[in-house]
Amino acid sequence: MLTSPAKAEQCSVSLSQDRVDYGRLHRGELLVEQPGRTELALGKRTLNLSVVCPQPTAMALRFDAPGVGAEAFSLGLQGSFTLSLRQPRVDGQAVELFQGRARSLEQASRLLPGQTLVARQGGAPVLGRMFSAQVEVDTYLPANATRVREEVSIEGRGRFELVSAN
Repeated sequence: MLTSPAKAEQCSVSLSQDRVDYGRLHRGELLVEQPGRTELALGKRTLNLSVVCPQPTAMALRFDAPGVGAEAFSLGLQGSFTLSLRQPRVDGQAVELFQGRARSLEQASRLLPGQTLVARQGGAPVLGRMFSAQVEVDTYLPANATRVREEVSIEGRGRFELVSAN
């Protein structure tokens, strides 16, 4: 007996928080922590991602947001952020993530603009009702973007989508 995958719109995708807030950052603090850098890392933040489906489904995820090149997502006019999925599990079992261009396991866990990560075991997509993973968000600003006279809000937007694993 074969189970056909459920349609992605029947599944719910959720994050532990709907936003990542770095709070107020001061140029002097960033420059002291990372002297001589042209791009400043704002620090890693971790969220929990979960997907719940009523029927067994091939878990294939992408992040829909404007990209900055092939490796990162845009923070509007300045800066970028990257996303990595850690400890992926389908129905409580550890799985590997695969995307076409990955050359290593480290690269395979990165969500890249326009790319989809597929949960696999033994080289084949895994069907399941529940997917979970930790999402690591790394945010970067050009050093010259910190030269401002007043408080500036910088934000990026996007959303996780469950898509067909084909």
